[in-house]
Amino acid sequence: MNIFLTGAAGLIGGEVAARLIAAGHSVTALVHNNRDILANDGSPVAPAAIVAGDVSKPLFGWEKAEWDRLTASHDLLIHCAATVRFDLDDETYRAVNTGGAANAVEFARSGDMPILHVSTAYVCGTRNGPILEADRVPDSGFANGYEASKAAAEKLVRSSDVPFAIARPSIVVGESEGGRIRQFDTTYAAFKLIAEGRVRHMPARRDATLDFVPLDHVAAGIVALAGNMRRANGGAYHLVSARPVPVGLFTDAIASFAQFHRPQLVEPDDFDPAVLPALERRLYKRVAGLYASYFQRNPEFDDRAAQEMTGLVCPPTGLEYLQRLIGHCIETGFLKGEEVPAE
Repeated sequence: MNIFLTGAAGLIGGEVAARLIAAGHSVTALVHNNRDILANDGSPVAPAAIVAGDVSKPLFGWEKAEWDRLTASHDLLIHCAATVRFDLDDETYRAVNTGGAANAVEFARSGDMPILHVSTAYVCGTRNGPILEADRVPDSGFANGYEASKAAAEKLVRSSDVPFAIARPSIVVGESEGGRIRQFDTTYAAFKLIAEGRVRHMPARRDATLDFVPLDHVAAGIVALAGNMRRANGGAYHLVSARPVPVGLFTDAIASFAQFHRPQLVEPDDFDPAVLPALERRLYKRVAGLYASYFQRNPEFDDRAAQEMTGLVCPPTGLEYLQRLIGHCIETGFLKGEEVPAE
């Protein structure tokens, strides 16, 4: 197929581009400012074409002739472009995540092609318990503006007249085999503060879980859906671990490295950031606190439709996997220390 891929320079987009090309597809990569498209191993990806544009703008910021040329020459749009930061204002989320989805739908409609929209499993909001792929996306109850904007984007895609499928990753982290990830942002920024002891307290429910999903499982799932859009049409597919990590196991993984600090998990009703030491309070407010809600939730994402559609089952994501993630962070210098896990 001739596939148009937005967000191609991003973490997920770069790996998806590499896998699409390896599978024999022709990829046109949409980038914003960064033209370096890299697979997760850091190797450069060479799509058939790279075009610059802005998904938040009508016609992606192009002249109508360029828009018509590109929409007419592709069979599928994979929309990966989004901001995944948690510290932005509502207008930015509306413009990039929700408005970007609206413009992507228009691209697909103009070219009479389906859209594979990359969303997030957390469009479920702060619900706990079983989360089915066919569940209605709620109108409210989200932990942050990112979740709300992605939920609004999903509804926009669903309400259009364009054939679609929706891929919903959970918390994307390093690949399953070696824990490798080519850029450390979002969740990793908070993890670094916690592991190195600069944030020593986190509000957490004892029954909370973290659904860490390996990047390779997510990218493989997106590519599999892209190759099966006719059958996937109209569905949402959870690209998740299906075996979420209890927060206690997460702290055990950190503590298994002698140079790191086990964070103290505090019941949310008993947590008061105002009493933290000054530096910890600032770091909690600026970074770690943005992710605090994920330590207080226990969604159980069902991925049976995704497994049936893609034929993929997520590799194990228990203690050994968490230790591989941490080991990679140490090897690359993202986390300080060179010691091996304590016996």
